[in-house]
Amino acid sequence: MTRPLSRFASQFAEFLRHMRVRWYLYLPIFIVWGFAYTRIFFDPTPRVPVLFNWTPSLPYVVALVQYGAHPLQRGDYIVFAFAGEARADYPGLDGQPFFKVVRGLPGDTITVSERTVSVNGQVVGTAKTHAFDHRPLDPIAPTVIPPGHYYVQGTSADSFDSRYRASGLVRAEQVLGTVLPLF
Repeated sequence: MTRPLSRFASQFAEFLRHMRVRWYLYLPIFIVWGFAYTRIFFDPTPRVPVLFNWTPSLPYVVALVQYGAHPLQRGDYIVFAFAGEARADYPGLDGQPFFKVVRGLPGDTITVSERTVSVNGQVVGTAKTHAFDHRPLDPIAPTVIPPGHYYVQGTSADSFDSRYRASGLVRAEQVLGTVLPLF
């Protein structure tokens, strides 16, 4: 029992010596981990002007963020803090940044036929029946988008966006900024 523990302590001490000599290799890793843990456990709001998208919701991986209030138009890319009805079912999503496209503006009419969602009569997508974890998903209710709200959507059929009641419309105060996709 003490022999495996002694061997582990010796290997760990050797690893620490290696880290001390080659600190420049490990420093970037620890910085990235520090940012990741801060975002996960303390504040999910992005603070840098570069956004990295690792989801299939939009075809862009890297984008520049212009923080602050901007007048939004249909087709604008935005990043917003999630605050939908799903917060109770998915507490990890609360405040998480979402990167989507504005598809509906205040005054636009949202209609739903079966599970097909349209904005001003133009089909924008179909709501899936279940989430990846098999929880049922209800489509958004037909409505007129009220002032200060936006219908947002990703380009992927699997995107969790305004097509679903659990996500809903995005309030203007949730919008962190507009986004300029790079690639």
